[in-house]
Amino acid sequence: MPAVDIPGSKSITARALFLAAAADGTSTLVRPLHSDDTEGFAEGLTRLGYRVAREPGAWRIDGRPQGPAHTEADVFCRDGATTARFLPTLAAAGHGTYRFDASPQMRRRPLGPLTRALRDLGVDLRHEDAEGHHPLTVHAAGVEGGEVVLDAGQSSQYLTALLLLGPLTRTGLRIRVTDLVSAPYVEITLAMMRAFGVDVVRDGTVYDVPSGGYRATTYAVEPDASTASYFFAAAAVTPGREITVPGLGTGALQGDLRFVEVLRRMGAHVETTEDATTVRGTGKLHGLTVNMRDISDTMPTLAALAPFASGPVRIEDVANTRVKECDRLEACAENLRRLGVDVATGPDWIEIRPGTPAPGAEIKTFGDHRIVMSFAVTALRTPGLTYDDPGCVRKTFPGFHEAFAALPAAG
Repeated sequence: MPAVDIPGSKSITARALFLAAAADGTSTLVRPLHSDDTEGFAEGLTRLGYRVAREPGAWRIDGRPQGPAHTEADVFCRDGATTARFLPTLAAAGHGTYRFDASPQMRRRPLGPLTRALRDLGVDLRHEDAEGHHPLTVHAAGVEGGEVVLDAGQSSQYLTALLLLGPLTRTGLRIRVTDLVSAPYVEITLAMMRAFGVDVVRDGTVYDVPSGGYRATTYAVEPDASTASYFFAAAAVTPGREITVPGLGTGALQGDLRFVEVLRRMGAHVETTEDATTVRGTGKLHGLTVNMRDISDTMPTLAALAPFASGPVRIEDVANTRVKECDRLEACAENLRRLGVDVATGPDWIEIRPGTPAPGAEIKTFGDHRIVMSFAVTALRTPGLTYDDPGCVRKTFPGFHEAFAALPAAG
């Protein structure tokens, strides 16, 4: 059974770095993701004064429950949304002046609901340029705690950042959430907080986070389920090809593993055991209508696979994909049209009709790693596809092209 080794989860690595930095003692992260985003997060921690020792298979972080060691720092968050949203929140719990900036791509992405919530909690935070965007400066004096209302309808990362902050506040945090997208990512956060010694009490849309800090631990990072989606799709689109991803089974934390259920509905053979998931192409791919609000990072994977289905593929409730690294909904539509595929879009949906993609087209990546990796699936059945920026995969998977070229052949 051909197994594919998928790098560690970006989402889990970022949360684990925050938790380890905030914990009392030294934590070890086993098999963390080595990529531009996570290296940027680790570098940001170092600039704030945390000790981060990086070895190939394990990172060790000396936690500081009292906050950053440095009282002044300038942190560049690169393209990383988790870095750009989590690190200012972590810094707020300390004492000092901390400036954060990011790449032009990340500067365009919103963080207004999070910074408003931090201000509501008494944090002195100033946006230098456009309100609700990087760059920003935090004049930190610790966070008292209390109750805050949050709209996480654009990004679940706003809620995750506040949940992670809760145990570092003096009195704890009560978060009332008015809207939430990508809810499974919040489940990852809650499970990881438990692993670091904190139990959050949830009552509907209200989250009660106790004060008291985190305990250091050794934490194993599971493979990235969003990255695995390209390999599962590669199996589904090729009759007789079978791909197994070890480490992603029934106990996996990441909601994006639910992408295989979409492939199952389309006709692929899917088997999930306790510690692995296998997808096999059956030669059948049916059209379908699917709500991907909770697994929207895999929307481009499905869009890239969709032309090969026997009927239309309609993906709904994915408005938040328009405020990712690029407008992913529009990027998918534009590239599919370049390939001669019939596509319709609305504010929060995309519908792709069956068609044979034209060979030899150039995929416009918009500097977005997920656009490249998704259309690599299309390229399996479309000769001569090229990308205007193939290297942007370094954000999450620097070795992606090599790994995809080494896919096991159809059985």
